[in-house]
Amino acid sequence: MNEGKPAKANWWSRSREEEEEGSASAPQAGPAGTDAEGDFELPPPVPAVPPVPPAQVADFEPAVEAGSPSPHDPDPYSTPPYGHPGPWAPAPPVQHPAVTPAHGTAVPEPQTPAPPADTPSPSPDPWHRYDPWAPAAPLQQHGAGAAVGGPREGKRGLLVGAVVLALLSGGVGGAAGSYLERHHGDGDRIRLSQDGKDESVDRAPDSVAGIAARALPSVVTLRVRGAGVGGTGTGFVLDGRGHILTNNHVVEPAGADGKVTVTFSGGETAEAEIVGRDSGYDLAVVKVSGVDGLRPVVLGNSDNVAVGDPVVAIGAPFDLANTVTSGIISAKERPITAGGGSGDGSDVSYVDALQTDASINPGNSGGPLLDARARVVGINSSIRSADGGAGQEGAQAGSIGLGFAIPINQGKRVAEELINTGRATHPVIGVTLDMEYTGDGARVGTDGEDGGPAVTTGGPGDRAGLESGDVITAVDGRRVHSGEELIVRIRAHRPGDRMELSLLRGGRQRTISLALGSSSGN
Repeated sequence: MNEGKPAKANWWSRSREEEEEGSASAPQAGPAGTDAEGDFELPPPVPAVPPVPPAQVADFEPAVEAGSPSPHDPDPYSTPPYGHPGPWAPAPPVQHPAVTPAHGTAVPEPQTPAPPADTPSPSPDPWHRYDPWAPAAPLQQHGAGAAVGGPREGKRGLLVGAVVLALLSGGVGGAAGSYLERHHGDGDRIRLSQDGKDESVDRAPDSVAGIAARALPSVVTLRVRGAGVGGTGTGFVLDGRGHILTNNHVVEPAGADGKVTVTFSGGETAEAEIVGRDSGYDLAVVKVSGVDGLRPVVLGNSDNVAVGDPVVAIGAPFDLANTVTSGIISAKERPITAGGGSGDGSDVSYVDALQTDASINPGNSGGPLLDARARVVGINSSIRSADGGAGQEGAQAGSIGLGFAIPINQGKRVAEELINTGRATHPVIGVTLDMEYTGDGARVGTDGEDGGPAVTTGGPGDRAGLESGDVITAVDGRRVHSGEELIVRIRAHRPGDRMELSLLRGGRQRTISLALGSSSGN
């Protein structure tokens, strides 16, 4: 086996021979603790390594081609041929593989004494501790038993640990970055100041917000369908029984077979039936059933309203429910006529109205006009548009700050009559007016509507002494300039009220007093 590797066999043999010669020439130990001459103490002798037959050594020799020089110089210290120990640490002990002699008896491996406790640790350089003949030692986890998995499992564990560490680091870094951005951002970031974060949301009861908060739960939106037409309007709850007041022109499209749907401010809906309506006052009452928690409005006194008082209007302009606008009372006792679309005058309404600059638009009709104490003082009904026309609010293009509301005193009386009887009564003086008269004042006609006398026989005017052709110029001292305005002044009273009329007869001024009669409305 050694014929192809003479150089290596000779080198290894020479090393063994030199080692044996060195052992033979070594001093012989004397008594324990002294050398042969007894001068000083010696450590226990190290057992000599028995020689290995060349046949056994050849099995462990690395392959070296014949004739090639030895890769290393001869080592007189018998250290492994893969490097030298560093000058900072003692050379590691030489270990040789266990071999079996020819006779089959195992030769024990040489025992190396343990180094003293203060001996410095060998160099961490793996080449200084490498022994190609030593059996591989199992991998050990730091501070634990032997590793269970192989290299693949170790790598997988390291990978999982790295991912978990990255996720934790990312979360902590993100939180820290967010905190720094919020509280310790650099000077280049713009942070705008904001005031009022801790401000109370409560408002003064007499403010617009306070008035709206109290009144909105009592305001409803009405949607009407019938006979191919429909519309949207507003109303407000009168009592806990479900009665709701609105304008006649809001529910008129429903007719006898139409449908009226009520939507409350909280979004709840209910079907409503028409209790009664009156075109002369442009008022109507509808009723919902089976609805709990109704919150009626508080009715004020429209006679106590003064020009300049602040008011708030609530409605659904252009179907925008729960819309709040504000303004003032711009004027009082504005004689307003609206309607007349039927052509025969049966649908004309006459209103001694409150004027306001609060925005009123189509859809506001029937909604409440509130004073500073959230009390209803009027029912929003009509506006004057930019083209100079006047009429019901639903027929106009939009608000220009000229809105008109029916005084609640008049609305209360009519609503009570509609609820109790289904019809409203109108105060009358028992005469037929000449609506074509263009002079100042209201002139009594020459003929009645049915061809009879213009002054109804036995009526209030006849009893007070009115005659055909008389021109009425004032009611209770307030000037009137037309027949429509006279009707408005009369409708502002109740049947049975007494009123004083100023008139011209034959160029002479006269004053008469009469008690108003009553007629049923439609």
